[in-house]
Amino acid sequence: MLSGIRPTLFVTGAVLSILAIAMVIPAIIDAVFRHPDWRDFAGAAALTLFIGLSLLAANRGAHHQTLGTRQIFLLTAVGWIAASLAAALPFGFSGLHLSSADAVFEAVSGTTATGSTILRDLDHMPQGILMWRALLQWLGGIGFLIMAIVVLPTLNIGGMQIFRLETVGGDRVVPRAARLIGSLIGVYVGLTVLIAILLHIAGMARFPALLHAMSTISCGGFSTSSGSIGAWQRPGIDWVILFGMLIAGAPFVIYLQLIQRRWRAALANWQLPVYLTIFLGATIAITLWMWFGFNMQPLPALRHAAFAAASVMTGTGYATLDYTRWGGLPVAILFFLAFVGGCAGSPAGGIKVFRVRILFATMRIQMIRLLHPHAVVDSVSDPVAESVLGYLFVYAVAFAVVAMALGAFGLDFFAAVSTAASSLANLGPGLSVYVGPMTNYADLMEPAKWLLSASMLFGRLEMFVLLVLFMPSFWRP
Repeated sequence: MLSGIRPTLFVTGAVLSILAIAMVIPAIIDAVFRHPDWRDFAGAAALTLFIGLSLLAANRGAHHQTLGTRQIFLLTAVGWIAASLAAALPFGFSGLHLSSADAVFEAVSGTTATGSTILRDLDHMPQGILMWRALLQWLGGIGFLIMAIVVLPTLNIGGMQIFRLETVGGDRVVPRAARLIGSLIGVYVGLTVLIAILLHIAGMARFPALLHAMSTISCGGFSTSSGSIGAWQRPGIDWVILFGMLIAGAPFVIYLQLIQRRWRAALANWQLPVYLTIFLGATIAITLWMWFGFNMQPLPALRHAAFAAASVMTGTGYATLDYTRWGGLPVAILFFLAFVGGCAGSPAGGIKVFRVRILFATMRIQMIRLLHPHAVVDSVSDPVAESVLGYLFVYAVAFAVVAMALGAFGLDFFAAVSTAASSLANLGPGLSVYVGPMTNYADLMEPAKWLLSASMLFGRLEMFVLLVLFMPSFWRP
């Protein structure tokens, strides 16, 4: 196993080098606007680049080695943790004077595209810091997208193996990884530019339009205003962000198929109808509640309801209104959507729509067999169903442990439960008035911030990527 660590260190060095280059962008922005933080970004970039190049030099030649399953697990975990720690350096070095817990929390929230924040008064934040937060989410989003489509199906995590045979073009069953990754990056960049242009047309200035486009397509949710999207009070901006969130939560393979004019393959994607059905059902229910319960006009009620449903379901975490104050049915629906999440093969968080569909199929089969023990029914393959059930069991245990720990750290019941759900689903804001879309995590105890940082990573890496590292058999030859 020790020999397999060298490729892991080599790729981790490459990731850190890319991250160091990314730090130059906010450094340049701060230098242009003569903000002293540019020195902090430059210092963090130099340190990160030194570590990255050292790992590359010390393990050169290792990239030619074939990676086994255990090496892929190790690479995914180590690479993400190293990137999160390096991403915390600019926050720690900057004039924000953040503690180590706060800096790591903000960085992990960015790299996992969660969107939780400990920063206050974002409207007056240095532009370099705002750019760095958006960059982290944008890079984290494409990183998870590649992991979800290329890596996770080969690791058989949580039923993801059913996407192993998904093709990108022609009749080839497994396309070359490099071509697939290049296509994904191209689509990701193109959609980011499209959303940025639409936001600018809708009335948002160029800089926030770019940053919100980066956070939208990554399902991240970092905003440039403490009032989130509601600070603009422009329906056009709300509809553009809503459109972007729905696109980001759908399987990105569909966009590759559309580009290749494979219309039937795109329309045959079985996740999309379930995704849209759940979204539309939640939107209609919340709209009716807002219309009749709060006497809101039908069109604004529809806009705010659809925005909240898409934001929570995809794990983006943006808000036009403080939905934690809607009470009753809407909060219950949003709590359910936080667990469901978006589609597999997207940057969205949550359990994922395909697992919900498999669970319903498994339940239906069990009911039929109870009534007709000898009936022959189409069923989900046993390994896939077992994998999904195992994933959900670990998810439930992790949710319970995090919620109880947060309760021990002083949060009330609903705040602890909703915050635990939010961190594991990479949603960002909780569903309570204490940690909601218009508040932040700054007042939490430091142990709670460390716990939530671990929880965000645990949820983003589909849990088993980290869990297997604690098995003694993983480290045996």
